[in-house]
Formats: sequence, structure tokens, C-alpha cells
Amino acid sequence: MSLNSSTFTVVDTESLLKLHDLTETDLALIRKFGQIMIPRLDEYVKHFYDWLDQMPEYEQFFSDQQKLARVKDAQTRYWQSFFMAKVDDQYVQSRRDVGEVHARIGLPLPSYFASMNISMVIYTKRMYDGSLYSDEYSSLVTAFTKLLHFDTTLVVETYSRLINKRIAEQSEALLAMSTPVTMIWEDILMLPIVGIIDSKRAQDIMTTVLNKIADNRAKILIMDISGVAVVDTAVANHFIKITKATKLMGCECLVSGVSPSLAQTMVHLGINVGEVCTNATLRDALENAFKILELNIRPLNEPN
Repeated sequence: MSLNSSTFTVVDTESLLKLHDLTETDLALIRKFGQIMIPRLDEYVKHFYDWLDQMPEYEQFFSDQQKLARVKDAQTRYWQSFFMAKVDDQYVQSRRDVGEVHARIGLPLPSYFASMNISMVIYTKRMYDGSLYSDEYSSLVTAFTKLLHFDTTLVVETYSRLINKRIAEQSEALLAMSTPVTMIWEDILMLPIVGIIDSKRAQDIMTTVLNKIADNRAKILIMDISGVAVVDTAVANHFIKITKATKLMGCECLVSGVSPSLAQTMVHLGINVGEVCTNATLRDALENAFKILELNIRPLNEPN
């Protein structure tokens, strides 16, 4: 199942402002502060990259000078927008765009949080000129923090959505690779199973197997479980369900790869395997399949 954007609730701008208790008074304070800071953004950039240069992420993400120049320009435009404090749909989308960029390049979220924290320190401590009354300055810091959290919420929500979507797509690709049902002989399919079996994967295996049986009109399915990490009652029941489903499709299921330790485990668990045709090795299962299909395989140089 793919994780798409509908998994996350899209909140309108007005609701986001209420969620962060951002009022027009707060935004007016930020705009007033912006009159001091916007002309000095070059100074902010210098402070910020003096700090960033000490971080391990600097070489990984910003070693290319042309890329660094683009990032600095984008960062300047970001803070210009921040201090203009015109929080509308366009502002919200620009913050979501930042989240997409961070997700695409794989910038760790802790690094993003640290950069926003140091930015607040730079603006409210290192660059502040003390021109505001103490009460007004205190209210400004509160407003600044609210809008900073507002931006962070949008960036992290978008970042998380895209990363989760990427993980889901990778999981689907791995799942497809984990059920490689292959035609190894006329009328004979084989499925090697490796790893851990849970209910979701068992259902996916069953769906894939039944579709392959229908497409190839197969008579035999060899299911090799020698690579299954753990077999308990639930896993064994999954295998039994798969064998029953294949029989309903007119296909005999042969289970191979049952080791001595696995056989003992299944016996100790009291699992009813009477309806399952098991084989110790894949070779045994293949020979059994040939017998069922009444095929006689012999060397080319063997006389008739």
C-alpha cells in the first residue's frame, strides 16, 4: 500500500495560525523587527555559515561552491519572507517547498532543527541592537518563536510525508522481490521464501502465487522455506492456508526445505501438517513433482 499525500490532513492557513496562536499583533512585531534585520541579512548569513562550517553536514551538503551560493541566496529570500510576515497560502506553500527540498537531498531533521535554533539565537541575541523596550522585545521573542514553530511544523510535516512515501515505495519494491514465483519446468512453479513471515506478507505471497498459477495454468507449486528465519504456529498456519488455496486452484503445493530442527519445532508446537506435502530438500520436491506429473527424466546418454 502506497502512502500518499492524502494520508496527511491538509490544514488551511487560518487554522494553522490559530493552531500556533499567531495573531496579527505577533506578525506586526515581526515586521517591525524585520525593518532592523532585513538590511543586515548578509551579516546573518556570515554568522550562520561560521556556525555551519563546524558541523559534519557542511562537507556533505555544501562543499560545492556554486551550490552553496544558491543555498545562501535561497536562505536570504526565506528570511526576507519571514520578516515580511505576510502569512498566506503562498507563504505556507513556500515552507512546504523547503520540506520537499530537505527530503529530496536527505538532510537530517536534527540538523534542520539545530539550524533553526541557531538562527533564532543569531537574530535575537547576536544581531539585536537593543533598540526596543524590554517589554516589546520580550513580546517580539515570543512572536518570533511562534512563527519559527509555524514554519518548522510545515517543513517537518512535508519532510515526513515524503520520506514515509519513499519508504513505502521501497517496501513495495522489496516485497515484489521477496515473492519471485518462477516457472522452473513446464507446469511447475517454484517460490523460495526468505526472511520473516507475517500476516501481511503471507497474504501478499498467496495473492502472487494464485495469480501466477492462473496465468501459467501450473499443476505444481514448490514452496521452499529453507530461508525462513522463524517458524511458529502463526507462520505454519500461513503455509497451510497457502497450500489449501493452491489446491482450490487445481495446483498441488509441495513444501521443501524442512530441516530436522524445523521439523522438531513444528512437532513441539503441535502444528497439524497432515494436509501439507513436505520434502527435506528442493531436489526431493522436484523429483516428487516429476512423479506427480508422470515425467521421466534421464540423462541424454542413457539408453532407452
